[in-house]
Amino acid sequence: MRSKRILVSGENALAKELFRSFKDFGFEHVFINVSSIEGNIDIAIETENIDLNRKKQNLKCIEEHVASSTPILTTSLRITATEAASWLLHPERIIGFGTFSNFKDGNLIEVASSLQSEPHYLNVVEALFSEIGLGIEVVEDEVGLVFPRILSLIINEAAFALTEGTASVQDIDEAMKKGTNYPMGPLEWAEKIGLEDVYAVLTGLYHQYGEERYRPSPLIRKLIHAGWAGGANERGFYYYQNYKAREYSICGARILTT
Repeated sequence: MRSKRILVSGENALAKELFRSFKDFGFEHVFINVSSIEGNIDIAIETENIDLNRKKQNLKCIEEHVASSTPILTTSLRITATEAASWLLHPERIIGFGTFSNFKDGNLIEVASSLQSEPHYLNVVEALFSEIGLGIEVVEDEVGLVFPRILSLIINEAAFALTEGTASVQDIDEAMKKGTNYPMGPLEWAEKIGLEDVYAVLTGLYHQYGEERYRPSPLIRKLIHAGWAGGANERGFYYYQNYKAREYSICGARILTT
């Protein structure tokens, strides 16, 4: 069994997948949230993306329960690691990282040092992820980093195309798979990773830059409010399209019989 003691903080799909991965790779002491900590922690991972107040509270709570030199990884999908580090008394140990909950489909996680980070913490992070079969790519500390940012923008554009009636969900996915050789269509991809994190990236970019191209599709917001965000829920764009088709069929029948 591996000896590192790891805290994974969060109530989302990413936290659950990280927890499961560490356990599968033989880490005996992995704690899900601060309340379950027993003994000292070697590294803490914080994963909240949607609610920034909760994210701040999570990081402050972690800081209160771990040593001042304990590395803290925090997701950089909605804000930069530098901003997250500014909330803490010991910001030098904050490292940002970016991935979606399906990170096991690849073999890479993006990481970014905050401006306050001390360099050696990157080595700690690289060693940790290597123990669960993942490499790291060091990128600049920007909202969404690289892959999450680009994929979120593609999904957002696909959602706008669907809303505007350009094509059906199936046709959008099929066109992108055959036209670009993507492993999945963007709407299918969104259903697998979950729309909450996609929305977090888009919201963070829109807030930071204020440009129209980053504005989240109203349909994405609507699906999240309905609880149709994909992921473990298994309801997303495809469910929405079938729902609209049934709704139209019912309403059409009512019109024909009046």
